[in-house]
Amino acid sequence: MSEAEVLLALATFPEMETAKRIADILVRERLAACVNLFPAVESVYCWKEEVATSAEVAAWIKTTPGCYGALEARYRALHPYEVPALVAISVKAGLLEYCKWVAKSCGN
Repeated sequence: MSEAEVLLALATFPEMETAKRIADILVRERLAACVNLFPAVESVYCWKEEVATSAEVAAWIKTTPGCYGALEARYRALHPYEVPALVAISVKAGLLEYCKWVAKSCGN
């Protein structure tokens, strides 16, 4: 799969409106091929030495290693959280045609 490497970036947003707005920008700017949004997730986390919970929207962002740096910078600039969640996982295997589509969609 080396000719079409894919990253799956996992993210969260405070509500659907923000998630859709940022997802739209990332796709339009070709930093992501696709963003899947999952409404109504409950996050439990430690923030400022306290355990907190919040209703959030989770996202799977499909991108490439070549686009990740720009995607991360744009995501950080657009996101309302002080420390937004964004982690990327390298995809080890996948349908080659899909992976090529992701690469092409991200301008690779």
